[in-house]
Amino acid sequence: QVQLVESGGGLVQPGGSLRLSCAASGRIFSIYAMGWYRQAPGKQRELVAAITSGSSRNYADSVKGRFTISRDNAKNTLYLQMNSLKPEDTAVYYCNTHPPRLESWGQGTQVTVSS
Repeated sequence: QVQLVESGGGLVQPGGSLRLSCAASGRIFSIYAMGWYRQAPGKQRELVAAITSGSSRNYADSVKGRFTISRDNAKNTLYLQMNSLKPEDTAVYYCNTHPPRLESWGQGTQVTVSS
């Protein structure tokens, strides 16, 4: 089982940047494909970005060119660099394996984009 703890969220103005981190513990992190997900109020949770064990990446159309997912297997950490943030990026952001494991959902980290 993989335990995951997200951090790095906060309040940022439109056009600003944030970097989210996800610390993983438990079984070997490097073998898993990982993803960042988000859930906005009143909406379903959605996949934002994913990265394979070999570091191939894919992104939701809504964040392409603005967000970058990366991983540091030596540190068991997943990252999401978010630039040019928009109010519609406001959500709770979660990391998980890809596809997600029900038992691995953490508390998430709140990102609020507002002036």
